[in-house]
Amino acid sequence: MGKTKSATSKRTVPLNSTAIAMIEDLRKECYFGEKTPLVSDENGGFTKPVNLRKRYYRILKAAKIEQKGLHSFRHTFATNLVNGIKQPDGSIKSLTPKQVADLLGHSTSQITELYYVKKDTSRLCGITDGFEI
Repeated sequence: MGKTKSATSKRTVPLNSTAIAMIEDLRKECYFGEKTPLVSDENGGFTKPVNLRKRYYRILKAAKIEQKGLHSFRHTFATNLVNGIKQPDGSIKSLTPKQVADLLGHSTSQITELYYVKKDTSRLCGITDGFEI
């Protein structure tokens, strides 16, 4: 791993069993050795951010998906974790903004809430029904 933005930038990212299985499959498909970066160039070396971005945009174009920056994944991830993700059993599982802030490496949950999370306002529909003023 190269230089990080700050002392707190380097962190452990918890992964579920599905993500681990996908990474293991990717490793089998594109294996250049133990010290190889997960996303490497065609020779097993580090991919420059500009080249990764170009490859990502080509994939989006081929799939006819609206072009969004790579950073949008981070915003979507944070939004989904706070607003809740439907589980196979039908329940909704979510994290607090503070938990998401810790996961993203933010110093406070305010940064996460202001710049990362789009609130799901559809859950507010009918919330005031039955209140008389």
